[in-house]
Amino acid sequence: MGARIVIDPEIRRARTPPAELYTDETILRVLAERAFARSWQWLDVPALGDGEAHPLDLLAGLAGLTGTPLVVTRDAGGSERCLSNVCTHRGYLVCRRAGPPRDLRCGYHGRRFRLDGSFEHMPAFEDVEDFPAPEDDLAERPFRRWGPLGFGALETPPDFDAWLGFARERVAFLPFDDFHLDAEGTQSYEVEASWILYCENFLECFHIPFVHASLNEVLAFGDYEVELHPSGTLQVGIAREGESSFELPAGHPDAGRLVAAFYVWLFPNLMLNFYPWGLSLNAVVPLAPARTRVEYRRYLWRPDLLDSGAGADLHRVELEDEAVVEGVQRGVRSRLYHRGRYSPRHECGTHHFHRLLASSLNS
Repeated sequence: MGARIVIDPEIRRARTPPAELYTDETILRVLAERAFARSWQWLDVPALGDGEAHPLDLLAGLAGLTGTPLVVTRDAGGSERCLSNVCTHRGYLVCRRAGPPRDLRCGYHGRRFRLDGSFEHMPAFEDVEDFPAPEDDLAERPFRRWGPLGFGALETPPDFDAWLGFARERVAFLPFDDFHLDAEGTQSYEVEASWILYCENFLECFHIPFVHASLNEVLAFGDYEVELHPSGTLQVGIAREGESSFELPAGHPDAGRLVAAFYVWLFPNLMLNFYPWGLSLNAVVPLAPARTRVEYRRYLWRPDLLDSGAGADLHRVELEDEAVVEGVQRGVRSRLYHRGRYSPRHECGTHHFHRLLASSLNS
């Protein structure tokens, strides 16, 4: 098929995408450029002190690509920037390890840059005309922070506040700046399935009674709610009586309810799961049409609540989800499968995701 799909906006009429969406390498490459490169992406960068820099590769492995070398810096005045980590002379990396450099110095020919990315010095270039020029500075990319999380983008992304706003407002009662990364909760999973299937699975609660016995014991399945937003979805998981839930302030949209979790998905590939103990993050990177890397991070606020409620034993839930989506990947390869239908009650989030994918593919 060509890199174009059509999803009926009326879920009662709509059919799911054709099976090729989950298997076709050309479609994945198109989405890499039209969805991933144009979106905000979570950056695995810690809080920086003044004068520090942290190198990283954005979307390393995406669709078989090597990623884009970037460096996040914080200057003496506390300003943070996300810069190209590629020297503007011959393309060598200017920052190879995290730490507090006085400047960014290329180890190939000695070109130096300030922590704001501006060119500072280059040996043996005294006779070069029209030098330095603006293109001799390191290119700067968009960068924002929310609590302990950093976000960057390769191309021009959507407005950050509009992209994130619905999630930020719902959990504004939490002291998010006080959440801290838990090293024991840092893992990377590889799944033999399309990244789209992995996201689809997250975006519906339909499978919970059939796949997650332990989770079904603590969540009131009939009270589960899904909200659709232009940049993602918010799923509100309601706890059964006596199970762990948030202490919500008066005036909160869910005040008086036993909310076990706020499950946030941000297009195209980020999942932020807020529990009474803190946050679990899943960043989903497609390595190939049927292979996905999931970067998992855990940020703690109330570690004493880790073993209770919907946020307990997430590793088991992850493995259960992986087994399901790997099975679906085998199924969509069948010559006997083409397209399915949606449950309007339980799969509206998946339908929303497919419409956003179609918009990116068809742009």
